[in-house]
Amino acid sequence: MVRDWLFLRHMEDDEELLYVIHKHWLVGLRFLFWPAAVFCGLVALLIAAYSLPVLYIVAALGVFTILWGVRNFLDYYLDAWMLTDTGLIDVAWHGWFHRESSRVLYSDIQGVSYEIQGMGGTFLRYGTVSVEKISTGSELVLEYVPHPRSVERRILRAMEDYMHSKNLKDATVVQELLSTVIARELHLRELQGDSDDDT
Repeated sequence: MVRDWLFLRHMEDDEELLYVIHKHWLVGLRFLFWPAAVFCGLVALLIAAYSLPVLYIVAALGVFTILWGVRNFLDYYLDAWMLTDTGLIDVAWHGWFHRESSRVLYSDIQGVSYEIQGMGGTFLRYGTVSVEKISTGSELVLEYVPHPRSVERRILRAMEDYMHSKNLKDATVVQELLSTVIARELHLRELQGDSDDDT
């Protein structure tokens, strides 16, 4: 799947992708408005003044406009949060040759909050989701998130699942350590009992 290929490169080999959080689709339309308007203007120019030189000029400008639109769409689409089974990855795409990502493990998250502000956010159901880190107190912020309350719940549910599985793993390790210590103690007592019987 294309989505997986675009986002899996930011994950570790043993991580599982649970959910990708994008900005509201209206933000995507805003990114595509000017390239679409220029492209429509080029088509109108070609229809109004058709000639071979105009065709070549419009074709060349059309290719650049399409590349501009693809770049703007990727800038919208690839600025996202990835929820994995171990943490949250903030992916930012700043252009063809500039990408960045930052990772916050669920154990390093202090709190998750959301805010819906203004008439647009209220009616179109988008807002800002913030994740506060324990270590630095800084926040990861994603604006224009559709249905921010459900996104907050997804993050909290993923955190809970992670902590539960981590606690189970920790409990299993402790049980293995205790069983090893008890087996060693029993073996030592058995050896002491054998040495006492010999004397």
